[in-house]
Amino acid sequence: MAPRLGRPGTVMTNVTDAELERQAVAVVKGLAMDGPHAARSGHQGTAMALAPLAHVLWTRIMTYDAADPQWPDRDRFILSAGHASILLYSMLHLTGHGLTLDDLRKFRQWGSATPGHPEVGHTAGVEVTTGPLGQGFANAVGMVIAERNLRARFGSELCDHHSFVVCGDGDLAEGISHEAASLAGHLGLGRLVAIYDDNHITIDGPTELASSDDTPARFGSYGWHVINLGEGAEDLDAIEAGIRSAMGESGRPSLIVLRSHIGNPSPDVDTSAVHGYSLKEEGIAETRERLGIPAGESFWVPSNVAEFYSRAGRRGASKRKAWTSRLESKASDVVEWEACQRSGGLSDWEVNLPVWEVGSFVATRKAGNSCIKALSGVVPGLIGGGADLTGNTGTAISGHGVQSADCPEGRQIFFGVREHAMGAICNGLALHGGALPVCGTFLVFSDYMRGAVRLAALSGAKSVFVWTHDSVGVGEDGPTHQPVEHAAALRTIPGLIVFRPADANETAAAWRYAVDAEGPVAMLLTRQDVPVLIGTENHALVNRGGYVLADSETCPDVVLIGTGSEVSVALDAAATLTAGGVAVRVVSMPSTDLFEAQPNSYREDVLPTSIPTVSVEAGVTFGWSKWADESVGIDRFGVSAPGEEVMAKLGITSQAVADTARALLGI
Repeated sequence: MAPRLGRPGTVMTNVTDAELERQAVAVVKGLAMDGPHAARSGHQGTAMALAPLAHVLWTRIMTYDAADPQWPDRDRFILSAGHASILLYSMLHLTGHGLTLDDLRKFRQWGSATPGHPEVGHTAGVEVTTGPLGQGFANAVGMVIAERNLRARFGSELCDHHSFVVCGDGDLAEGISHEAASLAGHLGLGRLVAIYDDNHITIDGPTELASSDDTPARFGSYGWHVINLGEGAEDLDAIEAGIRSAMGESGRPSLIVLRSHIGNPSPDVDTSAVHGYSLKEEGIAETRERLGIPAGESFWVPSNVAEFYSRAGRRGASKRKAWTSRLESKASDVVEWEACQRSGGLSDWEVNLPVWEVGSFVATRKAGNSCIKALSGVVPGLIGGGADLTGNTGTAISGHGVQSADCPEGRQIFFGVREHAMGAICNGLALHGGALPVCGTFLVFSDYMRGAVRLAALSGAKSVFVWTHDSVGVGEDGPTHQPVEHAAALRTIPGLIVFRPADANETAAAWRYAVDAEGPVAMLLTRQDVPVLIGTENHALVNRGGYVLADSETCPDVVLIGTGSEVSVALDAAATLTAGGVAVRVVSMPSTDLFEAQPNSYREDVLPTSIPTVSVEAGVTFGWSKWADESVGIDRFGVSAPGEEVMAKLGITSQAVADTARALLGI
């Protein structure tokens, strides 16, 4: 029988360092059982199996200061296997990040600081929002790109840390992990250390039910350094040695394969049941006895263990203070460094945004690239690129190098055909700090990115998603490449600001908003040239989401709302209606999200509820009933033909808008 560790509040005397660490790991395993048991919900087994790993990382390896969880030069810990959140919460409590035992007792409860999966911004010390498997793994890739880029540009005096990501079979089964791991190996991201919890268990049963992959060989083929620790999940010294070996690899990322036993040392060890919440009173009591935890003591943390972990949480304080002194001494870099850290611009950066002449014809994707070029010198954190569509989407960042092992300061990233990972990597760049990431692909492929985009909105990651070829105006590529439902679908994501600018000047306004935004912004841009319109150059007005672009001399009989390339269609329809004696107002609505956020008085001024309204957009009409009485749109898939013909055949014409308005007015 394992020795008893003493009652709560007592200090064990004559305890060796090894025994104290054994006690500490036992405490973490106990908390991993108790939190889910209190909630009657959660995942016990993985957190129990990984308690020794967490102990090593938080007490022997990582550099951090619990008193300042946002210190820029801290090591990053990413729990990609977010279902094991009780493990992270236990370590944050023990190391002094502000979580209390009461917080652990309220695990998964309404309003608690310990939700079911880690949420960045909700709980101090949580780096990224994880849960959808594979996302955290890809986030970690972005974090390491950010660290390397900042280190190359500002020196190791200001940026010199590692990112540690814990992943499981589920993370590595998801396709996003293949995309992210491939790019990480290609880029040679040496500060990335992934620990693979190889526990051979999924919810359905043994992993062998659905997978026979050779994971080490797979990662080796990506160019990763692979360390197989075998049955070392309970060996603290072996875990430390493996991690330090990985940290010594400066030119390639590392995967540490750790054969763990889920739920160890519970009676449910190595079962799929303990992946979830299987240990109740009887099983917990038996496991406590095996661990040497006093019988009946839930959430047990003896004072010697509490002090041990508290010291670990404070040990980085001197390094943080030295870093602060170094930052203050690098006066020439401070302004640019701080602009990077807030993902913003240098003083008066906005004056660099281009302005286009009314009457010229410019595709908004090209206008977007002109904005990126203009901002790259005054928004120093701007970094990113496209998914093998850099030129097509206007996401080229010229003159600042291509991100690679040979050019770590490079700000142009060639993501390759990896849309899903691209979105998650950009979220990692944003959440690391020091970057304003932008990524681009065709709007139809936003479907591939949706998981990452949703998490960007949920976590407030300041990523800029550029999606071009935004309508059936794409033309000959046909319905597989012609978005119709995508704009509406993206607008349903809470916290994602979606812009569909009417012209080049509204595109510049969207970029002005994005640089100052607090969260993610999406830009839906045209492939085809569209006219630069009168009245779109007022950024403040554009960024209210909707505004009166053209008005009648008298009270309007009807209001036409246009967005994107269809604003010019609405203007043409207004001219037709006006010639027939109808008083018309045209409203440009580049962002329904921002318009909805305006005061009721402003919305009523722009769209009086007493006046009939018609919307026009080359996409599904879903969502427009909130703002319009009738909608002209495309509630079907497109067809392969020249873009102008497709638009006309599918009814996106000024005549169709005018006819709809007349029918609404009964004339």
